[in-house]
Amino acid sequence: MNILAIGDTADNIFTLKKFLKKSKIHLITFPRKGDAILTNSKEEIEFFDSLLISKQVKKIESIKNNFDICLAMSWSGARIAYLAGLNYIMYFVGNDITTPPFLSKGKISHLKNPIHEKNFFERRFYKKIFDDAIFCITTSKEYYDHLKKYRKDAVRIDRVIVDNILFNENIKPINENKNKFTFLSPQRIGIEKGHDIIWKALPLCKSDFEILQMEWYIQNNEEEIKINKKLIEEKPSQIKLIPLVKRKELGSYITFADAILGQLKSGIQGSIERDSAYCKKPVICYTNLKNTNIIDDKEIIPPFLPNSNKPEIVAKLIDKIVGSEEFRADLVKKQYEFVNELCDPEKVVNDWEQIFENTRKKCRNINRKELIFKKTFQKILANITEKMYYKRKMRDKNIKAWGESEYQRLMK
Repeated sequence: MNILAIGDTADNIFTLKKFLKKSKIHLITFPRKGDAILTNSKEEIEFFDSLLISKQVKKIESIKNNFDICLAMSWSGARIAYLAGLNYIMYFVGNDITTPPFLSKGKISHLKNPIHEKNFFERRFYKKIFDDAIFCITTSKEYYDHLKKYRKDAVRIDRVIVDNILFNENIKPINENKNKFTFLSPQRIGIEKGHDIIWKALPLCKSDFEILQMEWYIQNNEEEIKINKKLIEEKPSQIKLIPLVKRKELGSYITFADAILGQLKSGIQGSIERDSAYCKKPVICYTNLKNTNIIDDKEIIPPFLPNSNKPEIVAKLIDKIVGSEEFRADLVKKQYEFVNELCDPEKVVNDWEQIFENTRKKCRNINRKELIFKKTFQKILANITEKMYYKRKMRDKNIKAWGESEYQRLMK
């Protein structure tokens, strides 16, 4: 089957595309800006040449009949698929499903202010996008619990692909000197990743080590920008900020480090933790024992530590990892065996091939069957959405990430 993929998050679709056997994915996504220029791949991907929704929809309408089904990732991707009249699958990770845009003033637990402030018509529009998806898919128990609140037919695929070409124990490390035990923290800086907990834990540690923290940030709103600024002002002495690196080079930084410092807030593993475990490095990652994974119909507790994110517990774990080679080796063995079963590309591909086949059986054509008045209504919605989107973009402070001239070109 030929799959049209619109949008991507953390290179999930790009990596799936690399390993598919029975199907072929053409990925088209949105222009990169800021950190995404480094952290996302650019090879074999088509980019929309405009930020205008109407032009993005026209682009999809011009190519859609070359494909059998559509896979949409991110709400922006699903919005284009819906407005172009496609039958589409929605694939959710992270805040896309924990704080969907159809909720009134959707909030993240660690922030006082909402990250979404959409009006009634916008929320209704995004709920329609959500309801019209053929399948809605997510990973892990936590995200699945959120998804099934809104869709009784929610689909859970716990297997998440890791690019084992970019991430494995044989990747040559960077050519740098180490004077002491070195942790690498490649994750974004923010309360969402538990940096407030890390900051409290480090003064409690008794061992001598250094943490190389890549400097990039989670910044959903002005409130989070201020929080991050304060974090940097108060960072412990063990933290050394280093520049963000390209995704292609990340494996070399992981294999250079003695251990990896992952998230300490959400209770589940992300790409940083999975990629690092594939490189056979011990990973610190808070794991909530309730957030189990289902693999081959078996419920499994991920072997990532700690199982509590209290600063004193984190500090003791850091000291144990620094001080015990035997403990590190045992942790590496357990974590690698787990991710190799959960994230092996061949096994992940089998799950997705089955989803694609089920979608094809449910809808034989990529085009939705719709009444004329419904199509007219969608065009009106698209026009209203674009005007609101344009106004927000004109106020967007991230315009600096593109540069004024590039931004103006993309808005034409």
